[in-house]
Amino acid sequence: MKKAWSCILAVCMMVAMFASCTPSTNNNGGEKDVIVIGMLAPLTGEVALYGVAAANGAQLAVDEINANGGINGRQVQLIIVDEKGDVTEAVNGYEKLMEQGMDVLLGDVTSKPTLAVAELAAEDGIPMITPTGTAAAITDVGPNIFRTCFTDPFQGRTLAVFASDNLGATNVAVMYDTGSDYSAGVAAAFIEEAGVQGLNIVAEESYGESDVDFKTQLTKIINSGAEVIVLPDYYGKAALVAVQARALGFTGAIIGPDGFDGVIESVDANNMQVTNNMYYTNHFFDGDETPVVADFIANYEAAYGERPLSFAALGYDSVYIIKAAIEDAGEEYTDYAVLTEAMSNVSVEGVTGTITFDDEGNPIKSVSVIKIEDGQQTLAAKVSIE
Repeated sequence: MKKAWSCILAVCMMVAMFASCTPSTNNNGGEKDVIVIGMLAPLTGEVALYGVAAANGAQLAVDEINANGGINGRQVQLIIVDEKGDVTEAVNGYEKLMEQGMDVLLGDVTSKPTLAVAELAAEDGIPMITPTGTAAAITDVGPNIFRTCFTDPFQGRTLAVFASDNLGATNVAVMYDTGSDYSAGVAAAFIEEAGVQGLNIVAEESYGESDVDFKTQLTKIINSGAEVIVLPDYYGKAALVAVQARALGFTGAIIGPDGFDGVIESVDANNMQVTNNMYYTNHFFDGDETPVVADFIANYEAAYGERPLSFAALGYDSVYIIKAAIEDAGEEYTDYAVLTEAMSNVSVEGVTGTITFDDEGNPIKSVSVIKIEDGQQTLAAKVSIE
């Protein structure tokens, strides 16, 4: 009910914003009374959970900024278009936001609409930052395209550093789904970084998307002497593999990417011990007591009555990245080239890490690694890689 109510609130917020939106001019003409951030997000449809979370996080940041005097003395207006998780709707929404005179684009949320819109933004030159689009190709489109989330290959590299530096592993096994770009991509990045970190890949096993019996692969892994199993997949498969691995006697660490989020809910409560010694990367940990994280969580709960998803944290951080860039650009913030240059040089202490950008517009930041033990999650480490 809370999530449904959040969605209703977000849609109402969007309608209200469009009704009151009359920016004084477009991006290239004269003084402006407000700074306009245009946002694309699926507020309805199959992936509305993600879009509403990202929009709520962004709105929370805008409200905080405006309450503290705005940016360079100007208030910020967030205009959100519901693109329903659809590429065509996203393209149409982008055109509407350009007509509304947006200064910078926040969005989109999922990768396919984000990539479609990025191509338009690159042609127009307008600075764009996606909070959550992970497809590697998004930031390849143009120098004015940025992202707040880490990419899938970045997770693979981070897992290799964590296995070496934090777990002290020497021999590791990799087990992945050949039919999933996500799984195979993270695995490939892990294997590449494992060589740099001095890890020995003693077993490399694969499976199909519909497979549910992994005893053959796990038996080979156990016989290889692996201390750690790297499993780049989603929580459903992670739960199945954990149950079967523990039944075969494997007690070592099972580690994976952000797809593990939800594995606890996928295991029988009476068998929760199978998830012990599992670790996964994520954008942030909602039990982190760092002030910037704790304050965000408290404020988000007060505003929306629920704990924030990582999509909310990424939407929130994205607005503060935009704020830092506009502050640096000063009165020239309406010049796309100036604002793009300013954004490429920001450094922001965010909920999801201290964020700077590489030459491709991808974030350089720490990654939270979460440990599961007795059905509880704790922050195991924050891992940074160059």
